[in-house]
Amino acid sequence: MTRPLEPGDADAFRSPRLLDVLIPTRNRPAELATTLAGLAAQSGPAGFAVVVSDQSDDEPGWAAPAPAAMVRVLRHRGHPVLLTRHLPRRGLAEHRAALLANSTARHVLLLDDDVWLEPYAVARLLTALRELRCGFVGNAVHGLSYADDERPEQHDGYEEWAGRPVPEDVRPGTPQWQRARIHPAANLLHVTRKLGLAPGEWRAYKVSWIGGCVLFDRAKLVAAGGFDFWRRVPANHQGEDAAAQLAVMRRYGGAGVVPSGAYHLEAPTTVTDRGVECWQVLLGTEPAAEGATP
Repeated sequence: MTRPLEPGDADAFRSPRLLDVLIPTRNRPAELATTLAGLAAQSGPAGFAVVVSDQSDDEPGWAAPAPAAMVRVLRHRGHPVLLTRHLPRRGLAEHRAALLANSTARHVLLLDDDVWLEPYAVARLLTALRELRCGFVGNAVHGLSYADDERPEQHDGYEEWAGRPVPEDVRPGTPQWQRARIHPAANLLHVTRKLGLAPGEWRAYKVSWIGGCVLFDRAKLVAAGGFDFWRRVPANHQGEDAAAQLAVMRRYGGAGVVPSGAYHLEAPTTVTDRGVECWQVLLGTEPAAEGATP
């Protein structure tokens, strides 16, 4: 019989460190275990911490045997883990805002609960953010069920940064918005193969936004408003990650990084009511929906 899993001390968790990984989750114990396993196998950096915030309908996902075991592995390898419950549910943006409020680290990695990372993914993202000195860098997720589905007509969304990323005001209807064509299915995987990168080599490319695995300079994310816009949108929203990234890009710039070490588990979504796009409200292309907090 396994022993109960200690959730961790929130006050003790608030200590200066290089990186916190912030994971929101709901009703996904198997996927969460896979995500945590990827983090437990990272080659670096030493001592990064993990916050898991659960909104499951019943028992928290991290209490199931597989994710609980991975939490113990992470702690055994020197990574503090804080396990929290965050209810009632007020939408994706509010959940991320609560996660961000738990961190005082220099950098925060916003990682979805259905993404497995290669062992060098986190270290490469940190290297990229330090060298590029922008607001965020990210690894778009590969959907390997599409590995044989090559779509060259969508590869024109890939454009590399020649130097350090600069601030951009990316909006719908602009050519920059079409960069998102590179991220569905396995498009980025196919583009990366054509680049023929040497071991250890990476490149930064221009994005509209990135889903699933994004590393922020925490101070810059907070200065751009973080996810405080949750009060302006109803609970049934999506696109909170895109909205935050667009705000950070306007001030500090952002970039995608290849090769991406992030792989999507392609599990069914647990968020089925997605009536409002956050970025539409924030960019003024759609009025705030009824039910938003004034």
